[in-house]
Amino acid sequence: MVLFGCGFRLDMQVQPKVKPLRQSDFFEDGRASRPLIPGTVARGEAREDAYYYTGMVAAGKPGDELPFPATKEVLERGEQRFNIYCSPCHSRVGDGNGMIVQRGYRRPPSFHDPKLLNAPLGHFFDVMTNGFGAMPDYAAQVTPTDRWKIAAYIRALQLSQRATQASVPAGQQIPAVINLPSGTPGSGATLPAGEQGIERKQP
Repeated sequence: MVLFGCGFRLDMQVQPKVKPLRQSDFFEDGRASRPLIPGTVARGEAREDAYYYTGMVAAGKPGDELPFPATKEVLERGEQRFNIYCSPCHSRVGDGNGMIVQRGYRRPPSFHDPKLLNAPLGHFFDVMTNGFGAMPDYAAQVTPTDRWKIAAYIRALQLSQRATQASVPAGQQIPAVINLPSGTPGSGATLPAGEQGIERKQP
C-alpha cells in the first residue's frame, strides 16, 4: 500500500463554480451569470473626463487645449513616442515622407499643410484614437496620455518648421552656421536665410 502525506486538496480548477453563460438551477432566471448592477464601470474604465479620452468638446467638434501643461518633459516624451509610432509614415519632420512611404505605402498629409496647421489638438488625438483614412488607430499601442503628448509635439514640430528670427526670445542668439557631421541627414542643406537665418554646412 502506498500512502501520501499531503492530504486532500481542493484546487481552484476543481472548486465549485459556474462558467459564464452556463445554465443554473439556483437562480429563477436559470442563468449562472448575474446581470451587472446598473451603473457598473469596469476597473480602470471610469473615464469621467470625456475630453481627456476623446479630444472632443462636443459631438464631432475637437477641442484645442492640452489637458495638462506643455512642459519640456511632456514634449520630450511626445517626441519619443512620435519617432517610434508616427515617423515611419509621417517622417521626423512631419512632411509625410517617412521611410514606409518611400517604400510604397500611401503618403499621409503633411502636418505643415494649411489645413493641419489650423487643426485643433483634439483632431490629432482623435485620429490617433480612432484612425482616419488609411491610418489605423493606435489606441492599443499608445496610452491616452501619450497621445496628448504626441499631439503637443506635433504642434511644436509645426512651429519649428515655420520659425523666423522674430520667434527667437529677446537676448537669445542663433549661430549663423551649424556644422553637421558628414553623412548626417540634412548635412549640406541650406535653410532660407530670410526665415531661420541658419545655414547648415557639411564640414
